[in-house]
Amino acid sequence: MKKSYIIPLIPLRGLTVFPNVVVHFDVGREKSTAAIEQAMLDGQEIFLVGQKNSVVEEPNQDELYSIGTICKIKQILKMSDNTIRVLVEGQERGEIVKYIEDEADYIKVSVQKLGNKVVKNEEIDAYINYLDKEFIKLLKLSEENYEEIIKLINFSEEPSKFVDMVASFSITEEKLKQEILETVDLKKRIEKVLERIKIEISIAKIQKKIANKVKNTVAKEQNDYYLREQIKAIQEELGEDDEEKKEIAKYEDRIEKAKLIKEVKDKVSYELSRLKNMSATSSEGNVIKAYLDWVLDISWSKHTKESIDVNKARKILDDEHYGLEDVKDRIIEYLAVKQFSKSQKGPILCLVGPPGVGKTSIAKSIAHAINRNYTRISLGGMKDEAEIRGHRKTYVGAIPGRIVYAMKEAKSMNPLMLFDEIDKVNSNYKGDPSDALLEILDSEQNKDFRDSYLEVPMNLSKVLFIATANTLETIPRPLLDRMEIIEVSGYTYEEKFNIAKNHLVTKLFKELDMPTDKIKIEDSAIREVIEGYTRESGVRGLERKLSSLIRKALAEMLKQGEKEFNITNDKIEALLGKRIFDFDKIDKVDKVGVVTGMAWTAYGGDTLPIEAMVMAGTGKLELTGKLGQVMQESAKTAYSYVRANAAKFGIDEAFYKEKDIHIHAPEGAVSKDGPSAGVTMVTALVSALSGKKVKHNVAMTGEVTLTGRVLPIGGLKEKSLAAFRAGVDTIIIPKDNEKDIEKIPNSIRNSLNIISAKEVNEVLKNALIGEDTNEN
Repeated sequence: MKKSYIIPLIPLRGLTVFPNVVVHFDVGREKSTAAIEQAMLDGQEIFLVGQKNSVVEEPNQDELYSIGTICKIKQILKMSDNTIRVLVEGQERGEIVKYIEDEADYIKVSVQKLGNKVVKNEEIDAYINYLDKEFIKLLKLSEENYEEIIKLINFSEEPSKFVDMVASFSITEEKLKQEILETVDLKKRIEKVLERIKIEISIAKIQKKIANKVKNTVAKEQNDYYLREQIKAIQEELGEDDEEKKEIAKYEDRIEKAKLIKEVKDKVSYELSRLKNMSATSSEGNVIKAYLDWVLDISWSKHTKESIDVNKARKILDDEHYGLEDVKDRIIEYLAVKQFSKSQKGPILCLVGPPGVGKTSIAKSIAHAINRNYTRISLGGMKDEAEIRGHRKTYVGAIPGRIVYAMKEAKSMNPLMLFDEIDKVNSNYKGDPSDALLEILDSEQNKDFRDSYLEVPMNLSKVLFIATANTLETIPRPLLDRMEIIEVSGYTYEEKFNIAKNHLVTKLFKELDMPTDKIKIEDSAIREVIEGYTRESGVRGLERKLSSLIRKALAEMLKQGEKEFNITNDKIEALLGKRIFDFDKIDKVDKVGVVTGMAWTAYGGDTLPIEAMVMAGTGKLELTGKLGQVMQESAKTAYSYVRANAAKFGIDEAFYKEKDIHIHAPEGAVSKDGPSAGVTMVTALVSALSGKKVKHNVAMTGEVTLTGRVLPIGGLKEKSLAAFRAGVDTIIIPKDNEKDIEKIPNSIRNSLNIISAKEVNEVLKNALIGEDTNEN
């Protein structure tokens, strides 16, 4: 059994010390300073071990590696009142046996040495020789004074010492250094160091190649400049046309072929005449050339032949998108009107929904269905109005606005233009981009849109505009008034399954250029990925997880030497790791003061339990669980309603004087807000104050007024799915939301007992045990 002994410990941040290597580091933490002082009294030996997370100020045992280096303190230098610079030399590897708990003001551990005596043999000699050659090769590539470093590392050293010194000099990644430090077996250690040096050599070669290429490019540009100047002088002497004249002739030809409207043609002809009268070296000449290129790159006279066929459009939408029936129906209605009337005017569609539900791809499908070119402008974070209208040419570095960029990219004057994330437009002292969008989206004004850079009218009346947004709350009201809203709600789990099976998997195999018969994914495996590894309204995260699953399965298939690989449910954890998400499951026990609410989040529906506790006190109301302003107001409204109707509920009317009430929403670190928790709060309070239990199988949603009226809510479909998933079989909803029941999928709707309530009394009657007259 190896001998162990007690030694002071210093945790290191971002530094790994190897045996036989001399390094210095600064010590500032009180425990580390005390450890240095103790080590100087005990023979100058200290145990240095790395922290797993360098950000942690006071690491505990679990946050330190178990293997470090026993070091000899060579020198101590006081830098300031709180900092000491320590020079140490690594002696040998050590492993922590246990931490010593006593009254000492430093970390004290019991350590056993991990020294390995290696007898030289032919295999080790071969490894060392190869390592030496590769190390020298790396130094020559990356270090100018490599000869000095070679002198420091003596090849004739004992093998283990030589390998550690090479690792210390050649490897920069601390995690990898720690891994090599923990590798006691010399042969395996050499292999790891060699593997990393090979990578570093490849990187160094690429860096050197890039440096040489840049150097040669600069030299070539200088040489080309002098040659061009000489050619120009020769051409002038010979009377030949120079490049400038050829360029002007090219512009004249482009203007003639462009079929420009009169105002645009007059403008570019004027600018070209100015260019002719300018010196070839004039900086303004380059500005005019850039302007002419922009104007002539736009397809002023080109229009794609629009083909609107609602049957064809419906087929394309069905082929490219699963579900979203309401959205598809509205789009078909929109296209039917255009097909019948042939009018270019019409509402601007705005697709509103959570991220990843397919808003952008729906716009692409519409463009495909009606044979229009597709172009997209991302408005997320846009703050400057000039990004839409462009900058005037008088400014240095002026460029056109995003509309002109999009029209150039579209290569026609009647594209489908998508304004992506219109809800994320901001304003500042440079103007409000939404003001510019008002003109663009108004069919009465956009036929004469003027970009500040082009300074010519551009007819946008034939452009089909579609916008997307995650929420309506941040869209300016005048802008919202110009658009027709189409809500794109999140997908149900059944819809996600069908999208994954019929669309995403096929798409991923195509992107990876892989035959679909090589890797097969069972339906149960797809469901497991959806339920355990994603929590979103859309399918963007699901696509990423499936892509990762296919890649890992392919690697595993090649590793096992198999020709096919079948991904089953029980293989998911091995390929993707532990489940990330687990859905809340309701307790199977009726409790006092515990009510299951239903909530809507950006990732779809979820259950939100509300707990109420009554204690002897002075009438305080405590709210916890990181509740937002709206939910806090719901709780206060519920409290006032219960207090006003205490006698009716069999509650002592003086409770507000003698009882403290605490309302809590579990998962206190997660922010919660929204106007749909009022009835849940009332039910929890009545249950807690009256002592009546709440039925465990009931979930509810709805806002409440001071008079006890239940107000309607949004997101009923998503909330119902979440309740069903959690094991609820009865849900209570506002009476005014009965019209939304048909949006709930049939398979879920038929499994739920849906009760609508107009007043809080109806909610309590169906939720509290003892209130229901049918209760035994």
